[in-house]
Amino acid sequence: MEEGMLLQRIGEGDRAAFQVLYRAYFPRLARFLDRMTRNVPLLEEIVNDTMLVVWQKAGSFDGSCKVSTWIFAIAYRQALKALRGLDEPLEAQDEQPGEPVHEPEHALAARQLQRGVSRALDSLPMEQRLVVSLTYYHGMAYQEIAETMGCPVNTVKTRMFHARQRLKDMLSDHLREKQ
Repeated sequence: MEEGMLLQRIGEGDRAAFQVLYRAYFPRLARFLDRMTRNVPLLEEIVNDTMLVVWQKAGSFDGSCKVSTWIFAIAYRQALKALRGLDEPLEAQDEQPGEPVHEPEHALAARQLQRGVSRALDSLPMEQRLVVSLTYYHGMAYQEIAETMGCPVNTVKTRMFHARQRLKDMLSDHLREKQ
C-alpha cells in the first residue's frame, strides 16, 4: 500500500496501517540512527519515540514532501533531543554483520575493510556522517536530506564534499597500512 494512504489511515486511528508502516520503517530508521547513536537501547527508544510522533501527527501530514523524508526528519530531531540528554560516551561497535565469505583470507580482508570504513565514518562529525548515511545507505537525494536535517541544500553538498575528502584520506591511510 502507498505510504501516503497508510498515513491517512493512521491519522484516522487505523492500528493495522500503523503496524505496517512501523514494520517497514523500523529497520531503515535503525540503520540511520545507528550511525548517530551507536547505542542499541537508545536507538530503539528513538525509533519508538519517532513512531509515536508519527502516530500522533499522521493526520497533519500535508504531502509537501515524501513520507520517508517526513519520518526521517522526525527521527533526526528525536535523536538530537535524546543525544543532548545523554551523559555517557558513545561507543563504536566493532562487529558489523556482513555477507558470509567462504575463503578465510577473503573474509578477514573484508572484515578489516568493513571495520576501517566503519571507523572512518564514525570519526566524521555527526552532520557529515549523517549526510553520508542518508545518501548511500538510504538513497536520499540532497533536497530530501536538507528537508530532513532542516538546512539548505548547499549545506548538505558542503558536508558531503568534506566527508568524502576526509573518508578518502582516512581510507587511503587504512589501505596503505594493510599492504
